[in-house]
Amino acid sequence: MLDGLFEDLRTAEPAEVDAIEGQIWTEWSKSGSAAMDLLLDRGREAMDNLDTVAAIDHFSALIDHAPGFAEAYNARATAFYVDGRYGESLEDLRVALSLNPRHFGAITGLAIIFEDLERPEEALEAWYKVRELSPGQPAAHDAITRLELQVLGSEI
Repeated sequence: MLDGLFEDLRTAEPAEVDAIEGQIWTEWSKSGSAAMDLLLDRGREAMDNLDTVAAIDHFSALIDHAPGFAEAYNARATAFYVDGRYGESLEDLRVALSLNPRHFGAITGLAIIFEDLERPEEALEAWYKVRELSPGQPAAHDAITRLELQVLGSEI
């Protein structure tokens, strides 16, 4: 199913991108275990309530019980990022991508952190990967335009 959704994403019109990405996120959020899905949901609820401590606890428990579940690492990376813990966030994003190299959410997270750390070349490279997976992604297009001007300047 995911292969078909990614093929749809590559040819999607901009107005269709969010819906297709949403379907992909739904698939990525299925751990295969109701108990693990509950931990993911509780962590996301904690994030919605801006309780990063509780979110990190839930996502960490999920990782302990399902270490091969890429979305658990991506979700915890987001909580670490919001908590200002960039190093831990980057490490979780790297694990998420080792488990799911097409995780455009994790790649987007890398791009955002690289920009925050004033590493525009690495941010640009990450955004190129997002665009490769989702050519109609407006955030990638905007970031690439901005970063190409910054990194490449008059060369473009």
